[in-house]
Amino acid sequence: MPVKAALVTGGAGFIGSHVATELVKRGHCVVVLDDLSGGQRDNVPAGALFEEGSVLDSANIEHLFKKHRFESVFHLAAYAAEGLSHFIKRFNYENNLVGSVNLINASVNHGVRCFVFTSSIAVYGSSQMPATEDTLPRPEDSYGISKVAVEMELEATRRLFGLDYVVFRPHNVYGENQNIGDRYRNVVGIFMNQILQGKPMSIFGDGKQTRAFSYIADVAPHIAASVDVPAARNQVFNIGADTPCTLNDLAVAVAKAMGTAPRVVHLDERHEVKHAFSSHEKFASVFGRREAVLLEKGLARMAAWVKKAGARESRAFGALEIEKNLPLSWRSSKE
Repeated sequence: MPVKAALVTGGAGFIGSHVATELVKRGHCVVVLDDLSGGQRDNVPAGALFEEGSVLDSANIEHLFKKHRFESVFHLAAYAAEGLSHFIKRFNYENNLVGSVNLINASVNHGVRCFVFTSSIAVYGSSQMPATEDTLPRPEDSYGISKVAVEMELEATRRLFGLDYVVFRPHNVYGENQNIGDRYRNVVGIFMNQILQGKPMSIFGDGKQTRAFSYIADVAPHIAASVDVPAARNQVFNIGADTPCTLNDLAVAVAKAMGTAPRVVHLDERHEVKHAFSSHEKFASVFGRREAVLLEKGLARMAAWVKKAGARESRAFGALEIEKNLPLSWRSSKE
């Protein structure tokens, strides 16, 4: 059987590194493309070829597609700070939309068989929960808008050029390799980093927001396997945990996993979706039902990794485009 060449963008980052690892296990010849803006070189799995670069560099993308003749593309590179995306609109659309189009263009021109895209539950906005794939997308932030746009572009590209795709809408994924030093996204990582630094866990608003937190092992293997599942082609799937919990409850669970008493500080409420979780019936109908890792177990695994990796400095985003209505805690480089 010929070796299948696969491109993984964002493969030095969190979800991308786990997808790349799964693809290597499945016998793919994996090329990781990452600009290391949020990922770590050490996250790239052994057996994968690493190429440092940006999805915005269309000339380099063309070079890579010619050189490696990719059969599949797994596009995970993104800056996924939903709340911050309001204040970095141009940066958001360049990286999350224009970069995606560069990859779609190359995929069409070089005969890629399947384009796998990680979208987001952010596409649903404040829709009735649990959201299904048939729920009308109504994103409330620039990040979610960019994800919907790429989904629509893939559908249009399929109709005109025949490029098969699979879209996943994961939500609140946590686990090993997460960038805990990013103060704008990934609340589990933020909480753990704050605990390592001896700080209270910070929650915007009253903490009654609900999310379903998804352990990485329940997400990455299915994304990697999707190109070999014919029924998944040209479909959109919610993927992740089924049981939502409040941020207040999450803080207690994270503190327990880290072996400390919970200390929380409540900051001013920010503009965000109050409740966000989804149905996974469609996913189960195609990929089969699976027993998910319980939140307590997943947090314990991540906590063990975090304690070994150590705390990371949390820096303010350096190129804000809008500062009006920016949360006060984001105005300083110090938390």
